[in-house]
Amino acid sequence: MSPVIIGLVGILAFLALVLLGLPIATGMMLVGMVGFGVLTNMPAAIKLVSVDMFSSFSSYNMSVVAMFAWMGFLAFHSGIGSRLYDFAYKMIGHWPGGLAMASEMACACFGAVCGSGPATTATIGSIAFPEMKKRGYDSSLYTACVASGGGLGLLIPPSMTAIVYGVATEQSIGRIFIAGIGAGILLMVLFMITIWLVTRNHPEMAPRGEKSTWKERAQSVSGGLLETLIIFIFSVGGLSAGWFTPTEGGAIGAFAMLAVVLVRRKLSWKGFVDSLYDTAKTVGMVLLIVACATIFGRFIALAQIPLAITGLLYQFDIPAWQTMICILVVYLIAGCFIDSLPMIMLTVPIFYPVVVSIGYDPIWFGVIITLVCCMGMITPPVGIDVYVAKNVAVDVPLPVIFKGIWPFLFAIFVCIALIMIFPQIVLFLPELLMG
Repeated sequence: MSPVIIGLVGILAFLALVLLGLPIATGMMLVGMVGFGVLTNMPAAIKLVSVDMFSSFSSYNMSVVAMFAWMGFLAFHSGIGSRLYDFAYKMIGHWPGGLAMASEMACACFGAVCGSGPATTATIGSIAFPEMKKRGYDSSLYTACVASGGGLGLLIPPSMTAIVYGVATEQSIGRIFIAGIGAGILLMVLFMITIWLVTRNHPEMAPRGEKSTWKERAQSVSGGLLETLIIFIFSVGGLSAGWFTPTEGGAIGAFAMLAVVLVRRKLSWKGFVDSLYDTAKTVGMVLLIVACATIFGRFIALAQIPLAITGLLYQFDIPAWQTMICILVVYLIAGCFIDSLPMIMLTVPIFYPVVVSIGYDPIWFGVIITLVCCMGMITPPVGIDVYVAKNVAVDVPLPVIFKGIWPFLFAIFVCIALIMIFPQIVLFLPELLMG
């Protein structure tokens, strides 16, 4: 049996194990170990597992996950999201659909210090849902807009998805961070345009809010936005300027966040302990997925799956853009059933060599993958951000939230299309700031 056939059988076996309920990380490790053993020998496969497990958990490069994760959970438990929502509401709350637009802006601002989609949805949702419900907003609109806005927390740096992609592909995490800024701003604007179009056709879904004075707007800037900008500039700005490494940038960001919340006395002892607990859970999950995906990736590489796909493309002379569309379709389907981090670690060993071989920029591809992950976080049956929104808005049925998701899914489609047609949207800033 050829290595390619063994590799395809291994992929099918992995999918079968996942459908049977086996944890994704465990499935990747088992299939990777057995497949590697079949292609070489079992003693070599067992040694591979021990070496890759140890190297992944002891890797200095992976400590960046802990730093940025703690920064995000400090922001989550300190209530910084309420001040960011107040800023956004004071600025545009009086527009048609203004509260929903303010929620998108608040998600983007909170994403600049968080990096987690579910945490962004939970934080902004707990603040925005009661306010929009009180002002008569349609439940499908206000829950769907915040669930979709959670994707901005995944896209705008510091992004956990970008970190994992950078580690998996050995690309500059700083460049991926900076590339995510352009995509994040574009997606936020498209979400706000979507809300404007929906409320223009159905004004009863979103009554206008009160207009704030310029004095109130200035006070809101000093209240929430200023500290977010300071932390963002210290961590991501210093990283892009080359002042320190990604791990040092994460450590400085976490220290700055801790200093801000302590000075403002916004963090309780329980919140501090919970932030450490949540960080430990997240880091353990990410490291386990990375370690098991590394084992699986070595099996895929040894089975020559990427080489076979590349050869097939050259044989049939398929244009690069059509190949990219096919890859995106696979990601879209997988995103409906698999969470973002396991999906990246599972698919990158297969598709990354193909994408690079047909001439696409790896930083650009990282942003595209993150956008597809944003779609997966709001599409059934997984749609983790939708379930988080449901847990916050307990009185809103799940089908009602999914009903309101579709316009925002279309906005992400448009964002992906624009970035595919105009890649400089995401590549301009990294080239300008980092050369």
